[in-house]
Amino acid sequence: MSTQQYVILSRESASNNGMAPLGSRKDLVAQLSSFNTAPERSGEDDPLYGPGILVSLPPMTDPVTQMLVSITEEEIGWQVLLRIAKHYRWKIVDTSSGRELTP
Repeated sequence: MSTQQYVILSRESASNNGMAPLGSRKDLVAQLSSFNTAPERSGEDDPLYGPGILVSLPPMTDPVTQMLVSITEEEIGWQVLLRIAKHYRWKIVDTSSGRELTP
């Protein structure tokens, strides 16, 4: 079975400087920690491990405009991803189909 991957983006419109930011690296790590999603070691910020998901932030990018989320446990990962995206008003793009979801 292959891993499902999704890109997380802001629902806000892109600006002249590119995609709308999701937030600073520090803020995103803090926000996701409330969903039990955090780095393996303190002081790191990538990757972030959560219940059924793995979140990868783009290297050396601050503020962050997109994140890659891999579903590692289908039974719970998709629900966790939906809950996070709905809470922060982010949109989810399926990397295999290009389909966009706005929970």
